[in-house]
Amino acid sequence: MTTSATYRELGEAAWSWVLDQVREDDGPWLPENVPENDPDPAPAKDRDSLYSGTAGLAPVLAEIARYREPSDRERALANGIVSRLSAVAPGRTEPALYADGLAGYAVALRLLAPGRESVALRRLAELATPEGWKSTIAFEPGSDTPLNDIIMGSAGVVLTAVWAGGEHAEAIATTGCEALLGAADRTAAGLDWGIAPSTQRRYPNYSHGTAGVATALAVAGAALHREDFVAAAVEGARHVLSVGSPTDDGFVVPHTIPPSTREVEPVTYTWCHGPAGTSHLFAALAHAGVTEVAGYDVDALRQRCLTSVLASGVPERLRPGFWDNDGRCCGTAGVGDILLDAAQDCAGTPRANTLAGAAVRMGDALVERAVRDGAGARWRFVEHRIDTPLLPPGTAWMQGAAGIAAYLLRLARYLDTGPDAPVVDLPDQWWAVPAHVRGQTES
Repeated sequence: MTTSATYRELGEAAWSWVLDQVREDDGPWLPENVPENDPDPAPAKDRDSLYSGTAGLAPVLAEIARYREPSDRERALANGIVSRLSAVAPGRTEPALYADGLAGYAVALRLLAPGRESVALRRLAELATPEGWKSTIAFEPGSDTPLNDIIMGSAGVVLTAVWAGGEHAEAIATTGCEALLGAADRTAAGLDWGIAPSTQRRYPNYSHGTAGVATALAVAGAALHREDFVAAAVEGARHVLSVGSPTDDGFVVPHTIPPSTREVEPVTYTWCHGPAGTSHLFAALAHAGVTEVAGYDVDALRQRCLTSVLASGVPERLRPGFWDNDGRCCGTAGVGDILLDAAQDCAGTPRANTLAGAAVRMGDALVERAVRDGAGARWRFVEHRIDTPLLPPGTAWMQGAAGIAAYLLRLARYLDTGPDAPVVDLPDQWWAVPAHVRGQTES
């Protein structure tokens, strides 16, 4: 059996490799990928983002601080990230959590320098409109329309405001939720949201769809004592149930409705487009005091989602396109984190042992697939639809070694400490773990 020391050593090796990719140009930055034939990349436009930029290094630094003192190099990096984000936030207009936006900056600043997130939250409050926040992403050509989802839209901003708190949080969360209510589509079963109001193809799971939007409404409704927001979240959950398949003790929702014209699995099992992430919706409803939706117990629905993950074959690469990613957003590390959240949330039960065992299997797959050399450790994902399927290693939080390192370090702490191991909680999952293990800003 793999020991906690193995996961910790691999996590540290991956983090060492990431640190070696950090460059300096008007503040720290790092390339999203490190191909062999591009020795001198330039900073990308989203260099500061939580998804693929230096803001995404903040959760790793917070995780490291949970079990050892940061090095001088790590402290210097943290200070550089705080200085850079504090300086650029007042001039930014993009609101997003995971795209290069202010909500993502707020997350990094709160993790690294509690109190400094106010500069990003203040800017979000200034930019708010009754329809939400205008996007600079141009998701639909020629449009700066407000978006709805967790990655780019109002749901992610709402979750960030509730998580961060402070003087602007209530106004931001209220504005965002009211905008989401105005953008909802009524269906036969409940309420539905696309990425944008005019988006025809729907991604109903967590990152880009109704599961994520309904989660934000439930979490904000509980925080603001707004029964209308919680009621809308229930309506969203009813729609999700209507398009999903609750069979054999599991529950899955299609990746895309109608099915994508791209060659993708009709059902995936990830944080972004699968039952792993969608389980957070049912945890959020429970957090808001909801006990059942459409005749289903919400705690049982959360477990149904996880049962589907456990039965899926993940993390084995059963066929091309089934499980080609080991990152947080779309792969192994993200699923492992959700399994640990749920294991800690039902600690002391046989189910917790099952979930923790599955989290260990995710860790073992990461050990097996790591690329190791003198420079450290990283992972190469697979894209079976291109001529050269093996992709260059990624550095970042959602699609690279930084996010994987954080999971491995957390897994090691869990195995050493048990279910009371503190969690570096984040805006998109904090309600999924017990209150006594949360504490994202503690050093």
